[in-house]
Amino acid sequence: MANADHAHDHDEHGISHVASMKVLLGTGGSLLFLTIVTVLATKVDFGANINLAIAMFIAVIKATLVVLFFMHLKYDKIFHTVVFVSALLAAALFIGFTLMDTGQYQQTNIWDPDHPPAAPIGPRPTAG
Repeated sequence: MANADHAHDHDEHGISHVASMKVLLGTGGSLLFLTIVTVLATKVDFGANINLAIAMFIAVIKATLVVLFFMHLKYDKIFHTVVFVSALLAAALFIGFTLMDTGQYQQTNIWDPDHPPAAPIGPRPTAG
């Protein structure tokens, strides 16, 4: 009887969750479908910015499916979800600030080392 009570206590500790085969196959099928959509989206040229946005959107959906179902975040405590989403938002904030700043210095990049642009500040080079 003590073994049965111990097994019963072990089953209800709430630490793990076993996903059903239907959920796993549905998630795996969705990931495969989204991978095919990603490959097909690269065949159409919407412009560099739109293609990047489409690829990132699909990648975010795929990552969300993996985190929710394969990493069992859907069945975990809400605190862990808040921490995970906060980390994603912080990373997006840092990347966003970096991307906002990159356009400001494009004119100072030397794309052709044989004919560099003039320095915006300082003495002008002399010919000869």
